[in-house]
Amino acid sequence: MTRLECSAMNCMYNEDRYCCKGDIKVEGKDATNASGTCCSSFKERKGNAMSNAVREPSKNIDVDCKACNCVHNKDCKCAADHIGIGGGSNACKCQETECMTFYCK
Repeated sequence: MTRLECSAMNCMYNEDRYCCKGDIKVEGKDATNASGTCCSSFKERKGNAMSNAVREPSKNIDVDCKACNCVHNKDCKCAADHIGIGGGSNACKCQETECMTFYCK
């Protein structure tokens, strides 16, 4: 499992910069830089709704990765020890997030 920190504060799975979903998927099949990737598991938190957590927030998470050009992609799984998902507090859809650990082969 990968240690994940997430700055997409507007995601319904984000609790204090950690993910409550249990697993995430990073997209970016043809990405050559971080901006070509996204967390397709992102779901916008609406209004004052609390996290719709499947689990408790976890620092370690399973990451399916479709960013084939990333050095950390091993058989469509992230092999990095630590990744960051970026998006800040303004992301409203998954395309406004990115894997900040992406590094092109």
